[in-house]
Parts: sequence; C-alpha cells; structure tokens
Amino acid sequence: MELENEIENDKKIENNVNLEKEQKNFFETSLGKVIDTGIDIGLKAILPDLIEDQVINIKDALIDNGIKEGIKTAVNSIIDFGKSIKGIFTGKFENIEQVETAIGNGGIIDTTSDLIDKAIDKVYQKGIIGTQIKNLIIKGKDLIMSNVASNLKDEINLQEKSFYNIEKYISNFNNFYNSKNFDGMTREYNKIEKELKKLIPLENVLRETNKINILYNLIKNNGHNFNLSESEMDFIKKMNI
Repeated sequence: MELENEIENDKKIENNVNLEKEQKNFFETSLGKVIDTGIDIGLKAILPDLIEDQVINIKDALIDNGIKEGIKTAVNSIIDFGKSIKGIFTGKFENIEQVETAIGNGGIIDTTSDLIDKAIDKVYQKGIIGTQIKNLIIKGKDLIMSNVASNLKDEINLQEKSFYNIEKYISNFNNFYNSKNFDGMTREYNKIEKELKKLIPLENVLRETNKINILYNLIKNNGHNFNLSESEMDFIKKMNI
C-alpha cells in the first residue's frame, strides 16, 4: 500500500512538471507571435517609405537580436506573478482567471518595451540599421507597443473564448452521454479536441477532458454500446462523470 502511494505521488509530481513545461512553452509561442505581429504592424506604420522586404528584415533583426531570447524573460515574469496569485504556489496555472490576471499584470508590456530598446541598440551597433531608421523606430516605439498591447488583449480574449467553448462542449457531451447518443458525443468530442489546441494547458480543463477521452473511447471500442462492463462502470463512477 505504501509503495502504491509512493508511485502515485511520483506520477503526480511528473504530471505537474510536464504541465508547467507545457504552459511555459505555450506562453513562449503565443507571446512570441504577439510581439512579432505587433512589431511588424508598427514598423510598417512608422517606416512607410521602405518596401515590405526591408521592413521584414528589420523586424527579423530585432527579433533575433535579443527579443526572441528575451521572450523567456517575459514569460518568467508571467509565471513569477502567477505564483503570487492565491492558489498558484506550484508554478502552474489551474484556470483561465489565473492566466488572465497573470498576463494582464505580469509586467509583459514593460518587459517587451525594454527588449525592443536593447534590440534597437544591438542592430544599430551591428550596422543593420542606420541612424535615421534607428531614430524613426525610437520615435515610433509607442505605436509598436500599442500594437503589442492590442494583440495581447486579443490573445487573452481568444483564450477566454476557447475556455468557455470547451466548457460548453463538455456539458453537451455529458448530455449526449446521458441520453446514449453516440453520434452527438462524437460531434462534441471532436469540437473539444479542436479547441484544446488553441487553449493554454490548464489543470482543471485537462482533468475534465481526460475523463471525456476515456469515456468516449471506452464506448467507441465497445462498438458504440453503452452497456459497459462492471469494472468499466465502476471506473466511470470514480471519475464522477
């Protein structure tokens, strides 16, 4: 019994570590896109006389000269702030409200602003941009940051929308399960799978969708027959479905 408990605890620790890594990777990817798009739109507005390829080259130079690596710093600022939120002592986010609070108050905008300043100096010192372009970017940096902030807000809204969509699909799935409608379950299962790809991995969501996945596949592999074995039904009851 003691060995079983020890194995179970080891699994929980491993799952927590994996979830933290997945959340960090998600933040780095989504934040990278937010900053990339914000800089791209901003540069096109403040450097209208340059052709698109030149703007792209300048943007890529800024990204490669400190911003890409600095995104990790920005992500750490989110996670560090997250740890100060009630309930997040493990370093992982459990629900969408915690994510929204951490993104909104984790100092991302200030961190990104500093990263851009440093990147501008680097590309100037390397001769990638001249004095005129450097001054134009510095002068128009507020516009770049405005676009970054707007994109960040859009990302938060998309995360919130995906979260509530999944909640709705889970509820629909359970209703179809209770009415023994496998086709309906399949439709909602596919919607859940698609929406999960858009949402940051959240402990509470993953717990519920894992239950859905197990239940769906048990019935699917049973020839769409809802009359499962006694051991399978006991397992479902333990999952509180």
